Amino acid sequence: MLITEKKHGIRFAQRMSDLGTETAFVVLAKARQLESQGRTIVHLEIGEPDFETPAHIVDEAVRALKAGATHYGPSPGLPEARQAIARYVSETRRVPVDFERVVITPGAKPIMFYTILALVDEGDEVIYPNPGFPIYESVIRFVGGRPVPIQLHEENDFRLDVGELLDLVTDRTKLIIINSPQNPTGSILTAEDLEAVGRLALDRDIYILADEIYSRIIYEGDFTSILHVVPEAMDQVILLDGMSKTFAMTGWRLGWGVMQPTLAAAVAKLQTNSNSCTATFSQMVIPPALFGPQGPVEAMRAEFQRRRDAIVAGLNRIDRITCRKPAGAFYVFPNTSRLGVDSQTLADRMLQEAGVAALSGTAFGRFGEGYLRFSYANSIENIKLGLERVEAFVAKL
Repeated sequence: MLITEKKHGIRFAQRMSDLGTETAFVVLAKARQLESQGRTIVHLEIGEPDFETPAHIVDEAVRALKAGATHYGPSPGLPEARQAIARYVSETRRVPVDFERVVITPGAKPIMFYTILALVDEGDEVIYPNPGFPIYESVIRFVGGRPVPIQLHEENDFRLDVGELLDLVTDRTKLIIINSPQNPTGSILTAEDLEAVGRLALDRDIYILADEIYSRIIYEGDFTSILHVVPEAMDQVILLDGMSKTFAMTGWRLGWGVMQPTLAAAVAKLQTNSNSCTATFSQMVIPPALFGPQGPVEAMRAEFQRRRDAIVAGLNRIDRITCRKPAGAFYVFPNTSRLGVDSQTLADRMLQEAGVAALSGTAFGRFGEGYLRFSYANSIENIKLGLERVEAFVAKL
């Protein structure tokens, strides 16, 4: 049945047929349903830190609420919060950024949505990583663009291949999306990768959406941004970041984009027309979060590294499963192709039969076939329990 067909008195717009979803939330709902029936489920499906927001950030929000920060603010964001983000990006990406380039949104996803909505006309092509965050393809299709997947190969550590990228670029290419550190593979683009993408964008007048939401969750070396590697491409780069992953603030809905000022004004106009502004009191925690105590951030990163090492070692001990060690984020993307079961069936059976919630690699695009994604945003004890269940389940296949 087409979604435009009348059902229960509703005739949906055709564009709704092109809108996808995030499978993690679907699997979470199924897992919760099993738990309501008395099952114990090991949750390795959802991509959010299992830590509490640092206390000093919560205290600042309470102070802001008590001080009356409960009214509308400017659509691009509070000036003091935008200035703090500009300073933070300038320091972490090592390139000067003016606050007029900053737009604050309720979560980072609106930066994806507004950027694509503002730049991509019907028929324009957008190159995006596959496997990759599913909302990229969803929004490209929704606005009438043509999604062009670039396959991330395991043998290349799930980094995009610059040669393949060149082959995909046409005269209709309007935007290239990069994500580093990457969801679902945990891969990180090298400085050489970033320079090649930046030079290509400059040469061909293509925009780049650089999703850097996991920039503070890396395990070896320092984070490198495309803004630092190719600063002359700044006007063609839209940087996406936010508070959710770094500060365990997924429910606060605080994200931002850094972009050319004219585009920033357009994105702010889209925000005016959709949700008016980001919550005022929540924006007031941005300066003390970015420049206050960073101990909780480092402690969380160190714990994620400990869990990464445990889950990678455990998966590689399971017969017919191999797993590369991710360099960032908090996901592993093990190869399950030797099990002889397609990824979706494997994920479904693992939930039902073993009580382990994971995502099919195909939840992140067709090139994810033969893989599963596990989030290690869970305790070491639960990760070990999940590994035991997976090993027992695989032994019966």
